[in-house]
Amino acid sequence: MAELRLTHAPTVDTGMLIRRPPEAVFTAFVDPDVTTRFWFTKSTGKLAPGASVEWSWEMYGVSAKVWVREFDENRRLVFDWGSEESSTTVEMRFLPWQETTYVHVKESGFPGDGDQIVARAIDSTGGFTMVLSAAKALLEHDAVLTVVADKAPPSGLGL
Repeated sequence: MAELRLTHAPTVDTGMLIRRPPEAVFTAFVDPDVTTRFWFTKSTGKLAPGASVEWSWEMYGVSAKVWVREFDENRRLVFDWGSEESSTTVEMRFLPWQETTYVHVKESGFPGDGDQIVARAIDSTGGFTMVLSAAKALLEHDAVLTVVADKAPPSGLGL
């Protein structure tokens, strides 16, 4: 079998149209009172220019530090997240289109060897797709999808 070599570091590149104005969608991602309804379960504060917060997923017993690098209200949000030794950069763009918003997410800077980078990029692409879908359901239909909480199978399934 031929050895595969990584020639370009993979990045997350995904998006979703959310049928709400940019102000509502942007607020949903920076205000933990809303975000905890579709993504993480706890935050130490709102995202704001220069903010440093911690997000927790209590059902999994994990958390991530978040450092806001750029904050262009209702338009763009850039943050590093993870641990100080192993963080990535996420750029979220909130693009208005008619009375809706297209949310575009890019994540880059995955650490590790080629296999680790690819695995993390694949996992994160799926994760952001779920988050965007859950945000869409909440903002368009006031429906709380528990996709993030239900992603990992219960330990009794034997997977």
